[in-house]
Amino acid sequence: MTTLSDRPNTALLVIDVQNGIVADTHQRDVVVANIGTLVGRAREEGVPIVWVQHSSEQLAKGSDAWQYVPELVRREAEPLVHKTFADSFEDTDLEEVLAGAGIGRLVVTGAQTDECIRSTIHGAFVRGYDVTLVGDAHTTEDQSAWGAPPPDKVIAHTNLYWRYHTAPGRTAAVVETKDVTFGD
Repeated sequence: MTTLSDRPNTALLVIDVQNGIVADTHQRDVVVANIGTLVGRAREEGVPIVWVQHSSEQLAKGSDAWQYVPELVRREAEPLVHKTFADSFEDTDLEEVLAGAGIGRLVVTGAQTDECIRSTIHGAFVRGYDVTLVGDAHTTEDQSAWGAPPPDKVIAHTNLYWRYHTAPGRTAAVVETKDVTFGD
């Protein structure tokens, strides 16, 4: 039950599934296919899809690395939010896009688990959204050379703690692609 009582709708959020971000991620092809499945289902059910695209010094707007992977094609009518910070809400129009569509629940997919996914799910939750993380539709690259656990452990840990995340008036959940429901 979102705390945003005037926002009964759900949206699929697709975060940073860009060539330069997911090229070397854990189970890239499986994750992209799962996101593709969800995009197709959302379109069939008339559920809004919001695409988020990151840019930085290393990920220049317009470059091939900045482009979304070829397997996922955004339709013109589907909102695209440009960001430069990990949290998709920070210094973007994401909140306005969601408010305009009456969205109070997010189904979250994308990359990278330990940066933009975590930042965005927490950012959404503290802003009052119900947040469902799709456990087999987010990924990250191997950062173990810098002290992080291997990517499969980062993903598993994120799924574990988000499944049990709580706060008054909001729900957090983790589901697999096959179990995603966009309705109540």
